[in-house]
Amino acid sequence: MAPSAAVPTDRLLGALRWLSRRLNPRFVKRWLPTSLFGRSLLIILLPIVLMQAAVAYAFFDAEWRTVTTQLSEALASDVAWNVDIYDANPTPETLARLSARAERTQSMTLAFQPGRALPPERSTILPPLDQALRTALDDRISEPVWVDTTRYSGAGIVDMRVAVKGGVLRFLTTRDRAFAARGHIFILWLALATLTLAGVTILFIRNQVRAIERLATAADAFGRGADVHFKPHGAREVRQAGYAFLAMKDRIQRHIEQRTLLLASVSHDLRTPLTRLKLEAALAEPSPRVDSIKSDLSEMEHMIDEYLAFARGQGGEAVETVRLDALIREVSEGATRSGAAVEVDAEPGVTADVRPNALKRALSNLIMNAAVHGAHVLVGARTRPSGGVDILVDDDGPGIPPDRYEEAFRPFSRLDDSRNQNEKGVGLGLAIARDVARGHGGDVTLDRSPLGGLRAVVRLPG
Repeated sequence: MAPSAAVPTDRLLGALRWLSRRLNPRFVKRWLPTSLFGRSLLIILLPIVLMQAAVAYAFFDAEWRTVTTQLSEALASDVAWNVDIYDANPTPETLARLSARAERTQSMTLAFQPGRALPPERSTILPPLDQALRTALDDRISEPVWVDTTRYSGAGIVDMRVAVKGGVLRFLTTRDRAFAARGHIFILWLALATLTLAGVTILFIRNQVRAIERLATAADAFGRGADVHFKPHGAREVRQAGYAFLAMKDRIQRHIEQRTLLLASVSHDLRTPLTRLKLEAALAEPSPRVDSIKSDLSEMEHMIDEYLAFARGQGGEAVETVRLDALIREVSEGATRSGAAVEVDAEPGVTADVRPNALKRALSNLIMNAAVHGAHVLVGARTRPSGGVDILVDDDGPGIPPDRYEEAFRPFSRLDDSRNQNEKGVGLGLAIARDVARGHGGDVTLDRSPLGGLRAVVRLPG
């Protein structure tokens, strides 16, 4: 007995373990909606659906089944009474009298089929209804009984037959006498009320979520540097978030304008004495010291240009749809004229919505940075399967350790401990490139290049 008793226990424990795994929060979260619209809809509609299901179950269990049982018992009592009277005196006169009485007072049609037997049992699509009526008939009639509620279901007829001496007594009556046939009306109204409530709920939630979506779209457009025309609307909390976003946008724009104006003013003030110094150096007698002064002045001018490029970012330029292969070739040709060995391998016809001058400045910085550290530079462009475009700049130089990739993007970072000022550049090339890419809604990342050096990837959105 012990092994056989252990089998159900093991099955029960296995079922409990399976259920506990399925009720794991991570498993449940996987099937829940991720959008605010879906979650709000679930929060509102799930209790409504559960409540309606509970009401429907209570109606069927407490009302519909009870009423059906009572009607079936009353119908079975009438059938049993007619069968008992006929069994007591099975004559044509008794049959005629019972038939007339059943038609007049019991809403039934009674007929005798001599020499007939009960038909075979029929399958039914309404077993609870048949079961209630069959149980009531079996409790009151000792003779074999056959019940069919499906043959004449279109006409709403219930067919009952009882085997008696010499044949079969057949009773035909309406379905209303056997069970509560109008229960589906209640379910129909319940379903219509649920659908109406769901429709109103979807409409209102959709309007509230649309306000949040517009706020998110405006924030994304502002992050890309586009002009934002946004008017807060929706619920009070959503409007407050919208006004906070507009105030933040104004503060950021004022900060950018002040930064650009400050550096432009500094540049203007520095360029005047710088121009005078260059003029004096050009008029001076040639000598190694004068050549050194000219080199320092050229480096100073380059530093001022980089400061201004970093400050300007991409402000003020309109977004255009451009062919990236043509733009990359144009930038690469400029780098080639500067002495860099650049090869272009871009997919033809690839387009993107960008600010051309800003993207040219970013790519120029990346290509020239690669040319400084490597002998060969490869520039390519490819579309991503998920949407968007990647621009790849590879070199065969020494590269950068992976743990210093993020440090390379810091402004004024040179990644050389001595920060040798004799090297051209002030450490703003990668910072400018990432600033431009993020202004387009993308980013710049670094990786190991197949050529052995560094790979810079400009990721642009689709």
